[in-house]
Amino acid sequence: MKTTEFKSELLRERYLRIDHPGGLSVYVFPKKMSGTYALLSTAYGSIDNAFCIHGEHVEVPDGIAHFLEHKLFENEDGSDSFGRFSALGADANAYTSYQRTAYLFSCTGNFEAALEELITFVTHPYFTEASVKKEQGIIAEEIRMYEDHPWDRAQRNLLCAMYHANPVRKNICGSYASIQRITPELLYRCHEVFYHPSNLTLVVCGDVTPEQVMAVVERALPPSTPAPLPERILPQEPPTVAKREIRCFMQVAKPLFYIGVKDPVIPATPAERLRRDAALTLLDEILFSRSGPFYNELFEEGLITPAFYGGYSSTDRFAYHCISGEADDPHLVLERFWSYLARMQREGIDPMTFERCRRALYADEICAYDSTEEIANRLISFVQDGSEMFSYPALLQSITKEELEEYLRTVFREEYVSLSAVYPLEQKNEEVMTNA
Repeated sequence: MKTTEFKSELLRERYLRIDHPGGLSVYVFPKKMSGTYALLSTAYGSIDNAFCIHGEHVEVPDGIAHFLEHKLFENEDGSDSFGRFSALGADANAYTSYQRTAYLFSCTGNFEAALEELITFVTHPYFTEASVKKEQGIIAEEIRMYEDHPWDRAQRNLLCAMYHANPVRKNICGSYASIQRITPELLYRCHEVFYHPSNLTLVVCGDVTPEQVMAVVERALPPSTPAPLPERILPQEPPTVAKREIRCFMQVAKPLFYIGVKDPVIPATPAERLRRDAALTLLDEILFSRSGPFYNELFEEGLITPAFYGGYSSTDRFAYHCISGEADDPHLVLERFWSYLARMQREGIDPMTFERCRRALYADEICAYDSTEEIANRLISFVQDGSEMFSYPALLQSITKEELEEYLRTVFREEYVSLSAVYPLEQKNEEVMTNA
């Protein structure tokens, strides 16, 4: 098996990649800490609903990746893997994102037994008509829960406003209608395609050795040979937003808002994506952090509450800036957003603010290495985008103020911006009476 070592003199850390003959990529990050964290991830998320494999075009129902995540914990002998982890003293969980499904556990003992359980249940699916039907009811309740949550509804509406066709606009859980079309046969097909070891990555961080990890992998991983990866199919997405605004009315005490800025530029290479992500993350830290003038001016004037967030999210298939908060008048916040950006574009970025925010992100990066969970989740993000994690601190240091000022002029344009707002139900009644 081929082994590659990655080292950082700056961080005084190292990790190893071991390429298993069956196609599985294994990353071991030795860390002298009391607990160990393991994560087994497939590059398969909610937006992967159309793909080609062996020349065949396949389309599956929305929400099937999330559905599959739920069902894998049930075993053929009737046991539940959550119960098995609990008996070992391990804390297990799983999540489905737009581009990834991950299964994980943390423990302070019985590491090898817990890792064997993780690999075994993820690679041995078991579905029946009865269990699928039962899960349809469970996930329908989960969908209903998210629809009743104001912040989740506002965020979903924002993505629907920004994107015309990209499936990121769809609920990760799917819809009531789509999950009814999920069958055991479809689940087995998706597992066969996306859960082949060639599409899986195992990350282990803790006081373990590569030899310990690979001994468990050899014991638990089913025999296989490397297989071709599916070709994802995404619809064409225009650069501009689909809608300028989406509003809805729910049981909230104060209106809440999301301002989204769609990034139409998705660099082709991992290195270019990583640099753009680092630069725009730093730019958002300068523009929209709680230490910046935008938040403080609006807060001091009573226009927003402390429930405020600003940041940049990017992948190889979509990217956007997002600012969220509570305000009596979301449209006034949007007006102030534009006037603030115009002022920043005229005046440029203050050099001291630039350096302070860069140091803040740099400190966050260094602090992340104090947690096995942070390390493992960061590592899987870098790995599945084709980047090297230890390159990030130096990359952050190389970004210039002039680079950010160019982004400030080109990224924040009216045709890329959408507003999603949730208003109290009373305001809907007032609108009805006013229009009557």
